[in-house]
Amino acid sequence: MRDINQFTITQAVKDSFKTEPGSRFEGLLQGLIQHLHDFTREQNVTHEEWLAALDFLYRCGQISTPERHEFILLSDVLGWSALVDMINTRGGATEGSNLGPFYLDNAPAKTLGGDLGDGRDGVVVLVHGRVTDTLKNPLPGAVIDTWQADSAGTYPIQEEGQDKYDLRGKFSCDENARYYYTTVLPKPYTVPYDGPVGDLLRAGNRHAWRAPHMHFIVTAPRMAGITTEIFFRNTEYLDNDAVFGVRRSLVADIKPAKDLDKLGYALDKQPDAVIEFDFVLAPEG
Repeated sequence: MRDINQFTITQAVKDSFKTEPGSRFEGLLQGLIQHLHDFTREQNVTHEEWLAALDFLYRCGQISTPERHEFILLSDVLGWSALVDMINTRGGATEGSNLGPFYLDNAPAKTLGGDLGDGRDGVVVLVHGRVTDTLKNPLPGAVIDTWQADSAGTYPIQEEGQDKYDLRGKFSCDENARYYYTTVLPKPYTVPYDGPVGDLLRAGNRHAWRAPHMHFIVTAPRMAGITTEIFFRNTEYLDNDAVFGVRRSLVADIKPAKDLDKLGYALDKQPDAVIEFDFVLAPEG
């Protein structure tokens, strides 16, 4: 019989998994076990604390739905999402930023120049730019998948009776790799505060406010896609975003709408302001 104590149990658990030697899965699993056990010993975790942690995770699962992913929110407020984004941003490409808990992967396809505002009040902005590779070659046909909060800081998916696909859309870039559409300028908002992650923030005396932003997933054939956000200069919470999503390179200027005819865009709605942002994708592999 093997004698297991608090110092030998870690290796016993690691040995119990018959994973492929040298595989990525083995490395991830063995590292997780090691760090989890080390943390437990270092902090002298009690039974009450262990049960509280498990109950917290259980409640995260209970409140999660296809439209709200509490575990992604937990990852966000702990800075884990931001760290993964930073580690995986490829050289020369647009920096990654948070996916967030409200992404839907089947947003409707929209026509360039269309409006995502759906008649909502607020500042109408033209969002436009180009998608290129790291050598500045244009990527016509690149797909821009975007979603955002409204001018009150609310996602339609959070409101009962609202179409969850409002303020969302997928645009295919034109032959010059340009994308362009209008929408309403989003406002700051708090991350969902009515669940276990909200309890964690209150316990840690932390605010839940996010800097105003728009979400994007940008893809193109043979290129590594990016998940990122655009923020706006001179707005609130840029220096203390609740999920650590702001990067200096992702902050764009909001400019007055003028000389729009020079852009040559056919727009469904006249904008009050303009945001220009170019996305850069790195090759796959």
